[in-house]
Amino acid sequence: MFYSRFMLARLEQLSKEAAELAAAPLWPLSDHDVTGMLHAAHHLAQVATVLQARLVRQACSRGIPAAQGHRSAKGWLRSVLLVDPQPARELVAHADVLQRPVIGQAVLDGRADLRQAAVIAETLDALPDDLALTDGAADTFAIVEQAEVVLLGMAGEFPAYQLRRVGERILDHVAPEIADQAAAAALARQEARVHPRRGFTMSLPVNGMVRLSGALGLEDAAVVQAALHPLCEPGPEDKRTPAQQRADALIEISRLALRSTELPVDGGEPPQLSVSVAYDPLARAWGVGTTDTGVRVSPETVRRLACDARILPIILGGQGQILNAGRRRRLATGALRRALHVRDRGCGFPGCDRPPRWADAHHVWHWADGGPTNLDNLVLLCVRHHKVLHDPRAGWRIRFGPDRRPDFIPPPDVDPYQKPCRNQYHQRQ
Repeated sequence: MFYSRFMLARLEQLSKEAAELAAAPLWPLSDHDVTGMLHAAHHLAQVATVLQARLVRQACSRGIPAAQGHRSAKGWLRSVLLVDPQPARELVAHADVLQRPVIGQAVLDGRADLRQAAVIAETLDALPDDLALTDGAADTFAIVEQAEVVLLGMAGEFPAYQLRRVGERILDHVAPEIADQAAAAALARQEARVHPRRGFTMSLPVNGMVRLSGALGLEDAAVVQAALHPLCEPGPEDKRTPAQQRADALIEISRLALRSTELPVDGGEPPQLSVSVAYDPLARAWGVGTTDTGVRVSPETVRRLACDARILPIILGGQGQILNAGRRRRLATGALRRALHVRDRGCGFPGCDRPPRWADAHHVWHWADGGPTNLDNLVLLCVRHHKVLHDPRAGWRIRFGPDRRPDFIPPPDVDPYQKPCRNQYHQRQ
């Protein structure tokens, strides 16, 4: 009883002193002291989490969560500490990692943090149990023990994400004579384990955004990365983030697939997106559109989609009656598409290097407003520049010159003289 009271009183005193430090003024500190205190505070947080994790393990070993009516340690922690699910999961995971006393002591000594400790534990757990059966292998226990020592030593050089990559080849460091054979077997087991766990989901729209999430195996991820990478290279004036570049690349690849003839038939016809849009004949204006999946889009988005992406506009009157279900020659296909490829050789916007297969056929006189689908009313535009031309705030216009090639008229803020310009990149090829 005395020991329990002593431990609790000491912990409460340490907590009080730490709180006083956290509230103390920091402006008198030198730059060196600020950095030193940051390191010390980080270590203090790690030590406190180790104590929490050990207490969780002690509670679980005594059956406290079940005795208090909880099915899991995570649920018990959420109730006792009033924390969210993610912190509760992380604390339970820390408790599992710190079953290895050497790793836990390394965190307490400041030789590793908890993320590094988790990587080291995962690496050691992933080592096969039958290393001793591999030709030329030493005792399995000795190999695992040596791997633990090496990884803890490397924790002083590499953060967790780099330490994980080192851990993938740990046998090269501690047992090179069996590394390749063991790695091949481990990768085969890994591939068999992860394939059934692959998946991809799209959430319902919330505030105009759809959240994508999923998981792929290494081979599948390599295929996706190979397809996205050529479309993610930023241009000299590209202000998109890497995440935005990947999102745009995914959309471009999907548009290319819709333009191809290799997708399977969907509902008895080629895959396409239908958009229902209200039309006011007095104002000669389109209203908000609704896709066949129930998603609402702006009139400007409807105009852009109607250009060239296997989009079927369904125009509705005031009472919801169908006024038009698409005109016969809306898409630039066959010989007309090939003619566009020959003339424009890629996105026509000045300076763009996107090839023709990644471009939409944009109607200069909007198809939605009655514009024809012919060579003198079409120009190839990549997804990014297609949006620019449909954005009235951007101010770009297109007209055709005497040679029947498209000229781009910049807005005054780009060129005060609004001199017509063309894409010289593709013309040089």
